[in-house]
Amino acid sequence: MSAVRTATDWGSLAPVLLQSIQETVYMVAVTLVIGGAAGLLIGAVLYATRPGNLFANRVVFGVLNLLINVIRPIPFIIFLTAVGPVTKAVAGTTLGTEAAIVPMTIMAAVVIGRVVEQNLVAVDPGIVEAALAIGAKRFAILFGLVIPEALAPLILGYTFMFIAVVDMSAMAGYIGGGGLGNFAIIYGYQQFNQEATWVTVAIIVVIVQIGQFIGNGLAQRVLRR
Repeated sequence: MSAVRTATDWGSLAPVLLQSIQETVYMVAVTLVIGGAAGLLIGAVLYATRPGNLFANRVVFGVLNLLINVIRPIPFIIFLTAVGPVTKAVAGTTLGTEAAIVPMTIMAAVVIGRVVEQNLVAVDPGIVEAALAIGAKRFAILFGLVIPEALAPLILGYTFMFIAVVDMSAMAGYIGGGGLGNFAIIYGYQQFNQEATWVTVAIIVVIVQIGQFIGNGLAQRVLRR
């Protein structure tokens, strides 16, 4: 006799789903703010300390470059457990939304750092040379000229990272990090409820599309200036 699956009780699940959406938005927002700022700094330092650049320093560049090359290829689901001691030290636990933000922020900062560096390197070196020739300060050139010149590509890069961070927040559900990933695992996968799974997928797609739309719009506005 085949089992008959009862209809999904959305009256009970709706409040849980709403809380999961709020947790996802919270994790993504905090990660992008902290990781985004740290990534911008890392990328700016990488760019500035490259050989022959504004603050050329082989040691600083080499250490940061190696750090990024080591961390960035690690699958995030493995990285979650690998940095467990760091998460425990910072958040006091390795479970929950606050704990999930720690590895998410570290990974986001590293990846954003590389994205920022690549976009800054693409800025015409002639602009920097001209600014140096007229006596502009190196810090002023970096933060007042190079970064603004690369603003539109940087916005698109951060938009890409928004999507990646949403993906990371979903994987954080495997460690009880809350959010939509956790909802999909508990109420979808573990209970063989495809309806709950696909509703979760649809909500994630909507969130990503909203972020992509905003990012593309901001980049277009910057390009028109």
